[in-house]
Amino acid sequence: MKEAVFPFDRFANVDTLLGPEMKSTGEVMGIDDSLGLAFAKSQYAAGQPVPLEGTVLISVHGNHKEALLPVAKELVELGFNIMATKGTAAVLKANDVPCEKVYKISEGRPHIMDKIQDKGIQWIINTSMGTRTKEDSFTIRRSALDFHLPYTTTIAGAISMSKAIATLKKQDAQVKSIQEYFIK
Repeated sequence: MKEAVFPFDRFANVDTLLGPEMKSTGEVMGIDDSLGLAFAKSQYAAGQPVPLEGTVLISVHGNHKEALLPVAKELVELGFNIMATKGTAAVLKANDVPCEKVYKISEGRPHIMDKIQDKGIQWIINTSMGTRTKEDSFTIRRSALDFHLPYTTTIAGAISMSKAIATLKKQDAQVKSIQEYFIK
């Protein structure tokens, strides 16, 4: 797995949402026989933590809610608590996924930022569309960077991270030279 590395932490108040003008300052790679471990290694190499416990904040666009259900269910099975915004929480609860509802930043307090600042969130899954959600999402993305929280903006990324977590809970990542992978 390859992962791009960007210098967002060097610039105050810069949005971490990628645009066509963004270029990575480097790439890292994670190699393993297991897809989950390869993804986890790529995240570690990029300086991104991979949480093995705690609370996952899920706030996704309406078009993404159904697609995220398997990830949310797997996270609960792995022992995570789920925190979700109003619409996402409604879909999760309707599908028997236990979760705690939290306000978006624009909806009042206590909201997502309060939970982040109190270290009550260990991973954020957030997809957004629309002006208000873009403003909230910018603040969340920037806070995730400032508080060193993993932040996922796509369903594919959430699936990959949950696979990494599930695999890391079963086995440790081993370090091998690249030649050891190709000797077989």
